[in-house]
Amino acid sequence: MTNAVQAYSYAGPSTLSEGHLGLSTSGGRTATGFLDHPRFFSGLLTQAAPAAAGLLAVADVALARYHRPQPGFTRDPVVTCGGDRLRFESFSACGGVYSRLDVLGPALDGEVFDRGTTNVDVNNPLREALARVGGRDPLHVGVGPDELTVTTLDGAVVEKKVPLPARWLRGFAEVQVIAAGFDLRAELPGPQAVRFLRGLPKRAAAEVWAIPAGRELRVSDRQAPGGVHLAGVGRLATMTPLLRFAKALRVYGPADGSGSSAWELELPGMRYTLALSPQAWRGFSGEGAVLDDLSGDEVADDADLVGVLLNFEPTLELGLLAERSGLSPERVRAALTQLGTAGRVGYDLAEAAHFHRELPYDRDHVAALNPRLTSARALVAAGTVRLIGPDSAEVTTDGGVRSVGLEAGSCTCPWWYDHRGSRGPCKHVLAARILARETAETPGPETPGPETPGPETAVISQALPTQEPSR
Repeated sequence: MTNAVQAYSYAGPSTLSEGHLGLSTSGGRTATGFLDHPRFFSGLLTQAAPAAAGLLAVADVALARYHRPQPGFTRDPVVTCGGDRLRFESFSACGGVYSRLDVLGPALDGEVFDRGTTNVDVNNPLREALARVGGRDPLHVGVGPDELTVTTLDGAVVEKKVPLPARWLRGFAEVQVIAAGFDLRAELPGPQAVRFLRGLPKRAAAEVWAIPAGRELRVSDRQAPGGVHLAGVGRLATMTPLLRFAKALRVYGPADGSGSSAWELELPGMRYTLALSPQAWRGFSGEGAVLDDLSGDEVADDADLVGVLLNFEPTLELGLLAERSGLSPERVRAALTQLGTAGRVGYDLAEAAHFHRELPYDRDHVAALNPRLTSARALVAAGTVRLIGPDSAEVTTDGGVRSVGLEAGSCTCPWWYDHRGSRGPCKHVLAARILARETAETPGPETPGPETPGPETAVISQALPTQEPSR
């Protein structure tokens, strides 16, 4: 898969001078429309040192390649202003680590000019300046060009062009879907959090489990009930400079203790979160968690409808979106997944809620970013899928007939035997589920429809044209 080229164009470089942090912005979508250099906020960061260290940590993740480290390209973090907070996000170059710094209301004292999302310039001189910020004195920050900045730039335009891997967009989508299924597995107060993180194995590639033990977390080399998987302890390295500010550590993961994990460090007035893929060599882009939600024919239309209702809210309420859109909560959730694939939705573990942002990247090729889904639809269109029971199907391929269990997501193909559902459904399972939905939603000529359509049936019949089953 080829990489797109992302062009950053800044009115000038970001600077930190005489207590003023000026963050230059590139083009981005805001509540008032698309702007070349949006201005979001001007005021004080009431906790300067943790904010500077947190921003530097997010920028460091964007540069890092944790699997097979090697020099990479500079990719600038993304910032979203949600009115009462600033969110800085990035992905590692290897696609296996997602980072976010949420600077919340208690740490901000100033004026919000607009809401939206853009890239911010983080250059090497700024990195060096951020690393020198000490103490807890307030720091004035401007996100976007102010009048003083504009008059002193003298036309010093900064342009950067870097490859933007398609796996970044896929990774942003996968993270929000996977994180939405996490539970809080452990919470440690500051001193215990520091002791645990400093006590992790020094070998960066070490693979361990964090096991709750009373008010502590112990490290084990094998899985245990309630534990959280941590593959590649070196991927938590950007938390180390933040430990002197730590108030608490929260650890999230799936109930079975396997797969991905998320580590959230509470700082004064802010939170720093790292989400890690199941293995250091695996990026989030291949997990396949979004594929079922994207496979429905109505999802794109639902996403268009729900997308109109978004306005850079700091948190999105599923029930409220369902009420405003007239869709069921399940269809709203699938629509949010589609919007996430386009970079428009993230997930906040601390608040157990989605949030709206608009990644400043090309989002016109969602299907191309998910080749498994494209292959599944091609199998259905070719008539190679046959439903043989309420929970089973057969898919004819060049390699033979594949037997599919729809609910369990099982298949007899080699890909399923290799991954056993740990990386989402295979193309045969997706194809069978697509056909099962089409058959259920569009009765054949000899199949009577439901006697009394319910509200959900009515919504679907209005959203989708009547079709013959694809068989």
